[in-house]
Amino acid sequence: MWLNDVDGDCVTAEEAFAKACYSPEIFITDATVQAWATKNGVLNGANLWQVLNLMQSGGFPQDGLIYDDGPFTSVEWTDAAIVQNAITHGPVKLGVAGDQLESVVPQSVANGWIATHFTPDPNEDHCISLCGYGTMESLSKQLAGHVPEGVKWSEPAYAIFTWSSIGIIDVPSLLAITGEAWLRNPTSVVVNI
Repeated sequence: MWLNDVDGDCVTAEEAFAKACYSPEIFITDATVQAWATKNGVLNGANLWQVLNLMQSGGFPQDGLIYDDGPFTSVEWTDAAIVQNAITHGPVKLGVAGDQLESVVPQSVANGWIATHFTPDPNEDHCISLCGYGTMESLSKQLAGHVPEGVKWSEPAYAIFTWSSIGIIDVPSLLAITGEAWLRNPTSVVVNI
């Protein structure tokens, strides 16, 4: 969760998740996230570009290393080929309207939840991470989810991280709530202190 259950640090929590996607995995502690977000004034709210900029030259300090981001570029989230290509380079950071997500993400941490039939919402107030793509069926199998009645198994979808879990969202729902998308390339730059 990286404190996003008690603080409004979703943009920073997504950064910690992105580091965990690195190979080998980098696990950033809650204490490191809290200290970094407090020092940079982003513990309770931040713009995505603000945190992306901060992470390029002053990332998470932990265990004698600093975990920065590489340069970032905007991703055209309405173009499936571009989004899928971006995901092959690393998690894609998204700014979204979070209200509809809150209704489908379980309170107890569990992967494999399904988000469908979202309606357009331009009120960007949350940050998530796109971390995979495929069909509803393939993603459901990987995340031990269940495709709801009325949803086509062959429908394209994305795996997304938010609130300490990974779920599945259909493409129309993603388009309905997304306001911006960013790719860090590379996702993690490790620097000795």
